[in-house]
Amino acid sequence: MFTFTFQLFSFLLLSTTATAQPYKATEILLLNCGSSSSAITSGRRWDGDENSKFVPSNIGTTSFSSQPSVQHPSVDQIPYATARIFNSFSFTYMFPVSQGPKFLRLYFYPATYYGLKADESFFSVSSNGYSLLTNFSASLTSSFLSKPSFVKEYIIYVKDTQILNVTFTPSPNSFAFINGIEIVSMPEKLYFKNKKIRFVGTYLGPVIDDYTGLENMYRLNVGGAQISGNDDTGMYRSWDPDGSYLFHSLMMGLTPVSQIPITYTTDTPNYTAPKLIYQTQRSMGNHSDQYIRTWRLPVDSGFWYMLRLHFCNLIPKYTIKGQMIFKLFINNRTAEDEVDVFFWTPGTGYPVFKDYVVFMNGIDGYGSKRDLWLSMLPNDQSQEYRDAYLNGLEIFKLNMTGNLSSPNPISSFTTPPEKPTSPIKLKKKTAPYVVIIGGVGGGIVWFSVLVLIVLWWRSGAVDKSWWGATSTESNSTNLPSDRCRCFTLKEVKLATDEFNENCVIGNGGFGKVYKGYIDNAKTIVAIKRLNQSSSQGVHEFRTEIAMLSKLRYLHLVTLIGYCDDNGEMVLVYEYMTHGTLREHLYNTNNPPLSWKTRLHICIGAAKGLHYLHTSGKRMIIHRDVKSTNILLDEKWVAKVSDFGLSKLGSKDPSQTHVSTLVKGSIGYIDPEYCKTKHLTDKSDVYSFGVVLFEVLCARPVILQHLSGDQVSLASWGKSCYRRGSLNEIIDPKLNGEIAHRSLMKFGEVANGCLHEEGSERPTMEDVVWGLEFALKLQEAADEAMPEN
Repeated sequence: MFTFTFQLFSFLLLSTTATAQPYKATEILLLNCGSSSSAITSGRRWDGDENSKFVPSNIGTTSFSSQPSVQHPSVDQIPYATARIFNSFSFTYMFPVSQGPKFLRLYFYPATYYGLKADESFFSVSSNGYSLLTNFSASLTSSFLSKPSFVKEYIIYVKDTQILNVTFTPSPNSFAFINGIEIVSMPEKLYFKNKKIRFVGTYLGPVIDDYTGLENMYRLNVGGAQISGNDDTGMYRSWDPDGSYLFHSLMMGLTPVSQIPITYTTDTPNYTAPKLIYQTQRSMGNHSDQYIRTWRLPVDSGFWYMLRLHFCNLIPKYTIKGQMIFKLFINNRTAEDEVDVFFWTPGTGYPVFKDYVVFMNGIDGYGSKRDLWLSMLPNDQSQEYRDAYLNGLEIFKLNMTGNLSSPNPISSFTTPPEKPTSPIKLKKKTAPYVVIIGGVGGGIVWFSVLVLIVLWWRSGAVDKSWWGATSTESNSTNLPSDRCRCFTLKEVKLATDEFNENCVIGNGGFGKVYKGYIDNAKTIVAIKRLNQSSSQGVHEFRTEIAMLSKLRYLHLVTLIGYCDDNGEMVLVYEYMTHGTLREHLYNTNNPPLSWKTRLHICIGAAKGLHYLHTSGKRMIIHRDVKSTNILLDEKWVAKVSDFGLSKLGSKDPSQTHVSTLVKGSIGYIDPEYCKTKHLTDKSDVYSFGVVLFEVLCARPVILQHLSGDQVSLASWGKSCYRRGSLNEIIDPKLNGEIAHRSLMKFGEVANGCLHEEGSERPTMEDVVWGLEFALKLQEAADEAMPEN
């Protein structure tokens, strides 16, 4: 057995295996979050954080402990049987450690804790100046990984401060949680200070030094079985099988576990990887028909990645140089043209690893998921055998700007999101610290809670008195600063790297939209910079601020702030990961949306418009409803945006319209509004009807090269509905997917929205009901369909 060691701060450690490991960690800290006692599992001791010296003394007022309402049978009790919940404030664990690189592992089990649902938890995590997670959803990540619990592993180089901080910050109106924290030291040169890195697709790249943070994305035992942390080389790294990442999942080429002795070298020390990694491999087996072997591994775009490939010859017939040479490709670029392991090692049984760095461009924007491809195939210069093999693979995301975080993953493009609900749920619990109300500090008075419950029940998201209120601010611009931030031009330039063209994510008549970073790069935002010559001038700029600064609702885009400085007109919004609805319908390389996902999006947008029309003292008419003004967040929740043309309804309830100049977008404008210049809520209904046909048909609203009714999508959609031929104009990518009754109900709603007379059109409440019914018809048809 290992001897017990009493480390820096009297942290008692237990040995984990019966045999000595190649590396003996100088620090192993295991924190069972939410627990008040210690427990031993797999030979390792986890200490509870309830009375730990690693947490602040006010732990009971800024957080609370809880147990999951249901413990999944496949989920270990330690550390997943308890959790530390953080409500309104940031919370920091402080670990005194020695200088050098450390593994930081965060354990998550998204479940219901004390009535708080995991899918309503969004939070950020930072450590020693690195942003590890931003607006992170453990629930979405669990769904994407198809695992009820999971571990996020990072490598942080602790400098001379000799403190490793881990800070959890709940997102507004949400909460954070953690089940376990693990910190393990590692050899100084295991991943850092490697001067032999090869860059793929570029001549230059990042240096992995003391200022680089790493996140482990994959650690695979290629061709072999799962290797637990206890069977690692003393650092408790877990190694997963590679089968699920093989392109086409071809299982050929497995090399049985070899009994060939593994001999480590100075260049490949015995702690590099377990012997089991080098005693199994996946080869191509000298099959000419199996010409290429490929792994496909989803990663986040916009980051540099280091790939560590482990090789060790095990195949007895390969004994000399030149017998078998193969090529390596990373993202279709040559990483190695001539791999001959006998050139790199003394011979059979000698392991070797090679590191490669590649940058993953963002096809769908920063942080979107993209496949990283690794391929190997025989080189024609092989003297005898056409073969190739790989033993192990590690992939790390590299931090170059202090940020390792990225948007939450989406389980599948064809899986519709759950029906959206309000992001805030008031829980009827006795403990005051479990009422999660964003922006409300400690010491909540119960009377205030009751008032908030009434307000949220009646309006869904906002105090209705805001709508009729007028600003009492006396600043020179008369713009509100109490409900959205006023940014300086310097702050905006810093957020966009001086309005760098590389940050542009959209362009229109109003100007450009940039992707930006605020609050020390912790928050991603969309920044709209209006052209001074834009047709949307000062009036539209101020209208947008006046409207959105008063609105907070799930299906309306949130305005974070504005800049009205030195002649610049800038609006700062929440960042919408999936962009506009139109970007997913036509003239795009994005994967097609499923029918049920489209229905969910339409329902969400309809709810946003219904909220505008009915939830305030005065109606708000959007006046520019179109597919580019419906944005989609990371969960595919639809949000109505762009209120520059919006108008308030009349103060007189008996007045049903507002007389105003005709504005809007061609193809979407209500024809009755064009004739009478009378703007009503039914004008938005008409425009939304055009959007519905746009969603169904996936074509532009105006096509001048066509003839007759086909030029205008509104006319064409109505004509096909009346003839009963909607099935002939639906998006070909939806063929065979839409149930007939669902299609008919959807067409009925869209056709009703496009009635020539506004009084005959449905309200947005009716539209919401009709679309939800179309969804239920589709779900019923799917359930009735026999399984194959």
